[in-house]
Amino acid sequence: MLIKLKKALDVKSSEITKKEVFLNRRKFIQSAAAVSGTALLPTFVNESFSATGKKFRNLHKTKYGEAEKLTTFKAITTYNNFYEFGTGKTDPAQNADTLKPHPWTIEVAGHAEKSGVFNYEDLIKPHRLEERIYRMRCVEAWSMVIPWIGVSLADIIKRLEPTSKAKYVAFETLVDKEQMPAQNQQILPWPYVEGLRMDEAMNPLAFMAVGLYGNYLPSQNGAPMRLIVPWKYGFKGIKSIVRINFRETQPNTTWNDLQANEYGFYANVNPAVHHPRWRQDMERRLPQTLFSRQHIETQLFNGYGEQVAHLYNGMDLARNF
Repeated sequence: MLIKLKKALDVKSSEITKKEVFLNRRKFIQSAAAVSGTALLPTFVNESFSATGKKFRNLHKTKYGEAEKLTTFKAITTYNNFYEFGTGKTDPAQNADTLKPHPWTIEVAGHAEKSGVFNYEDLIKPHRLEERIYRMRCVEAWSMVIPWIGVSLADIIKRLEPTSKAKYVAFETLVDKEQMPAQNQQILPWPYVEGLRMDEAMNPLAFMAVGLYGNYLPSQNGAPMRLIVPWKYGFKGIKSIVRINFRETQPNTTWNDLQANEYGFYANVNPAVHHPRWRQDMERRLPQTLFSRQHIETQLFNGYGEQVAHLYNGMDLARNF
């Protein structure tokens, strides 16, 4: 079915990605073990994704995180939080083959000059495609180093021309119980929603990821596009985005609505502010194996304080967590 755009950006859609890149994903074979209470990463991989060899062209290599040791592709794509496909860490990789990330549209609403329904390509393809290696920290005290592919969130926002009333930007995940089978259960109030203050969204570190390891984003990692805010805990990184809304007031966010004493709106990585059920001053760098376990000290703002600390001048970071 054709979708008539309310307002078009001043670029044409690029060539549509072939369906076989995303569809007909094979099932996975799971193999997991637990040693001394620490679960080892499973050995299955998303074969249809890795076997295509489909790579982004005209990719700009940046200096972000170039000295970091990367987490393996297998670990990144088989150990995930994506409750729309199940609550277990391996559930998304097993179940996300039902997601159809192309064709894809995003609704832009609220205080912006360019609102309406846009093709995914119209939002992404006009911008410089970059590789950025970011440290990613989960509130559950594990972390990874991921080579994301995507575009600056600020560049996308600028092209949508938010008005002076836009103080926040809110994001919304797809709701489709066939494509996302765990939405048939009342695990969370669907859709999953998240948001940023406008100055956070415009910070140079904020990123809209469309791939990783030079390839297209796997469904279990939030295809076709997801938010990356590397100085915040992972639950801020909303996946499979279908709506962007420019707001004058602070938006509701899923985990803050559910458990405000555990999950703040800001969710800045802060080793001095512990989760009520576990500490936050140490983290497990994945993958963990029987013979290789790495525990490191957590850094304020996940180590990106030089770039983002000024956003929170004068704020009580224990109260505004």
